[in-house]
Amino acid sequence: MPPSMALKAKMYVKRGTSAPWYKGRDLTDEQRNKFRATTIASQAAKAKAVNGECVLPKHPIPVATFNPLTLMPEMAKNGFSALSMFSGCGGLDIGFDRAGFKHVASYDILPEAEEVLNAAHPDWKVFAGDNGDVTQVNWKQYRGEIDVLHGGPPCQPFSHAGHQNGSDDERDMVPELIRAALEAKPRAFILENVSGLATKKFASYVKKVIFDAVEGQYHVHSFLLEAADFGVPQRRKRVFFVGFRNKADFDRFERPLPTHSWDRNDTNLPATMGVREALGLPSIGVDALAPTIRSGWTGPRHTTSIVNSATSMKQWDEIAVWPNGVAADREAAAAFVAKNGHFRLSIQDCMLLQGFPESWPIQRPVYKALGLIGNSVAPPMAYAVAASVAEALGIKRSSAQATA
Repeated sequence: MPPSMALKAKMYVKRGTSAPWYKGRDLTDEQRNKFRATTIASQAAKAKAVNGECVLPKHPIPVATFNPLTLMPEMAKNGFSALSMFSGCGGLDIGFDRAGFKHVASYDILPEAEEVLNAAHPDWKVFAGDNGDVTQVNWKQYRGEIDVLHGGPPCQPFSHAGHQNGSDDERDMVPELIRAALEAKPRAFILENVSGLATKKFASYVKKVIFDAVEGQYHVHSFLLEAADFGVPQRRKRVFFVGFRNKADFDRFERPLPTHSWDRNDTNLPATMGVREALGLPSIGVDALAPTIRSGWTGPRHTTSIVNSATSMKQWDEIAVWPNGVAADREAAAAFVAKNGHFRLSIQDCMLLQGFPESWPIQRPVYKALGLIGNSVAPPMAYAVAASVAEALGIKRSSAQATA
């Protein structure tokens, strides 16, 4: 029996505290009262800022110097078509579109994803809600219509934040992408996820669910990529599995090589910008890559923070950027100055740090915007993978190779 719609929605985001994977924190009364007092004080300060009563002087509104589209020069149409699963706000979709692939369809269970993708590309075919439930799709309908299938299944089953329960986590959708590939039979499929899926802990899972499942039908490459190596001002490591039906395509494929470098001693590649440089903030003599941005759909309550650990909070502090209480826009961020005077981030800033163009229509409420952004693939990294896949598919095959 397929899971109910309510349960399937939980596979993508956590809606409450009753989910079996949620582990609450045991707080003392003293700790609870301290958190409550902090929340009340923050709400009061925000209310004053909204009313124009800034506690601290407003920050000047910066003009970003980073434009992710420069990392993804639009390529001519390559004649290949692509279908997207778990599309979210379109990280992979942007990359493949900019790399010259024809968009066939996008599937995601979240209506928020549909809103973003329809606003960005009214000409795209987008399925969401019940229609976007990938567990209910017969992918054979796309057989012969798509060259590439790509998607980033929910990462929580393999992430530390999601408790790494793997196949025991009802949000595990990796088998669904593999099922889609086997039914639709595209020339290639791309599966993206957190680097945790590439660790020893999940080696047997990967072998069984991915490699063994497609054996005899697909030849699969797997590799790790770092977003900063492709010009994105954020540390974000992800694993990719790229499968090809044809052995010749598999042999031609080359994993994307870095186009940028954060290492200032590396003079062979253009430098990846740090957070302050990318966002157009004044120099303070120190800059750094953003720590991995987390989703706003995290924990028992939705959050407007992008902090994923105590270590990352220290890193944000070093560059005088406040990553908690992300604002809806830059005007609101400038008016609501953090207590320590650090620069407050906005939705647009987080989009840029993830590699999305500022014009991409990810809208408020803030926690939903951060949920979409934090769960997405960095578009420039997706673009690099898409370009490599196109090169592998783009060499005309002989009849002997075509039947190999």
